[in-house]
Amino acid sequence: MPEFSPTQYAVPFFVVAVLAEMIWARLRAPEAYEPMDTLVSLAFGLGSTVAGALFGGFALYVFIEAYEYRLFDFGAEWWAIWWAWPLCFVLDDLKYYWVHRAGHRIRWMWASHVNHHSSQHYNLSTALRQSWTGAFTFGLLFALPLIFLGFHPVMIAICGGFNLVYQFWIHTEAIDRMPRWFEAVMNTPSHHRVHHATNPLYLDRNYAGVFITWDKMFGTFEAETDVEKIRYGIVKQLGSFNLLWSVFHEWIGMLNDIWHSPWKHKLSYLLREPGWTHDGSRETSDTIRERWRARLSPEAANASEAHNSVATRNSIAAGNEAT
Repeated sequence: MPEFSPTQYAVPFFVVAVLAEMIWARLRAPEAYEPMDTLVSLAFGLGSTVAGALFGGFALYVFIEAYEYRLFDFGAEWWAIWWAWPLCFVLDDLKYYWVHRAGHRIRWMWASHVNHHSSQHYNLSTALRQSWTGAFTFGLLFALPLIFLGFHPVMIAICGGFNLVYQFWIHTEAIDRMPRWFEAVMNTPSHHRVHHATNPLYLDRNYAGVFITWDKMFGTFEAETDVEKIRYGIVKQLGSFNLLWSVFHEWIGMLNDIWHSPWKHKLSYLLREPGWTHDGSRETSDTIRERWRARLSPEAANASEAHNSVATRNSIAAGNEAT
């Protein structure tokens, strides 16, 4: 089967879409784009492409070696088995959910993934703000179950490419809400805005790639509300457009914490959630959310719970309509 990369073919669409959104922003939301921020995002995208070319061979080697130990064999013409493609796409998206969730809950992986969240703006150029250091987190290991099930590495790579292409368009404020049936099943700009928010209500929510149903299944879904304006970025904003600092700041911070911590806590600074400290001097997303909820008045807390209940009922109702 000839080599095929969905993301490469999608590049012209990416360029046209970014330019179209820039025109929209100039007319409707001038604050959506900041020139230096956009340049940093584009530099991230270029650097990520170079890093993929340099380290992608290692992932391919691991996958090809693992493929020799597959439990099921689709045969030499695996690419012609039509039902294997949608099945692989769905399972790859489930894999993406878990690797994405790990990227927010394990500091070693967050050190790489934080790059994607470091912009305080939310537009299509933000989708290009990809990590240069993803190969060092070994997130590729999450794909091994698919390899062992018999899906060919090339099939997984193609499905993963389509997954990334889908995620591009959801990085925008130009689209408010999609139809209810679509919002119930698919990841959308509304759902993904929640994911990029620093508001305590929204922290570490909506990890989905394509299907928002994973978040609803595993208890990490949060609906966007019109009551609270979303604030984008990371809890401790970078405050700089320095590209190298943007890329490596969390790696530097993590290594500094490991170096200065007692021996019994060093591994925790690598594997615990971002913000965790052995002396409680900083906050995790969980403690930030708990503190925020504790500050709410009883009336506000009840309103927040009511909002969540209504959002859940609407999602279920929309899902029933979709079926």
